[in-house]
Amino acid sequence: MNIRSLTRGDGVVIGAAVLLFIASFLSTYSAGDCVGKYCPQTSGPNAWDALALLMSVYLAGVIAAALIVVARALPQPRKFAGLEIGQVGASLALFAAWTSFWTIIDSRGAGAGLILGLIAALVLAGGALATPLVPALKVALIGAPKPQAAAPYGAGPNPGYGYPGAQQQAGQGYGYPGGQQQPQAGQTYGQQAPADASAGGPAGATPAAGGPADFAPFWFAVPVARPLYGEDGSPSPIAELAPGTWYLAVEQRGQALIAQTQDGRRGVLQDTTGIQRG
Repeated sequence: MNIRSLTRGDGVVIGAAVLLFIASFLSTYSAGDCVGKYCPQTSGPNAWDALALLMSVYLAGVIAAALIVVARALPQPRKFAGLEIGQVGASLALFAAWTSFWTIIDSRGAGAGLILGLIAALVLAGGALATPLVPALKVALIGAPKPQAAAPYGAGPNPGYGYPGAQQQAGQGYGYPGGQQQPQAGQTYGQQAPADASAGGPAGATPAAGGPADFAPFWFAVPVARPLYGEDGSPSPIAELAPGTWYLAVEQRGQALIAQTQDGRRGVLQDTTGIQRG
């Protein structure tokens, strides 16, 4: 179930159902209209003293609201007797309002329970029927979370593997690229100058023979999870690159990149659209 699919109209239905349930505990008739077993001497009668009234108005309205909300939250519509449960709930809400209206008309002295119950039942039925028709009621009840300020992938209080924005620290393990460097002539921003053997660069940082002459290894992160395929052309992925982690690009093959993971595995990243260079 997805509660983010609920609308403002569903919020009206939920509120009316809560109000209807509260009204069931209030007195239904005034003292002058109290007769027989529905007139206890200690306190005024309420809906729980009359089963027919309780089931046809109060609990019917609560059940109707539950059906409407559940139907909205389910990913796929469910049916009951050939009807969607949301339609069943709307029909039940209309029945509760209809019964409540004629009950209060027939009473000789309506109490707070009947009056409040009628108001709640009318609001419930109105919300159920008007939600698909009124644009203001179709707005999401719970808005989407606000986007946070953009930050480099992998940045955090305790940056680990592949955090490119900090200076190299002693004791960091494999894959800590260190501070960003200023671009040099002929070098794309985010690329690092090729490291020779004496520089102690990361393993696999030297471009493979046959690659572009101007290619330099660089760190990158993917915007969404993407598969990493074997260099032998196998159709099965050998790893999955996850957002929030920096990986090392060691070679370029056409539009694809040869990437190296933090555990030393190398493979082909076929989809390089939207990657972020570190």
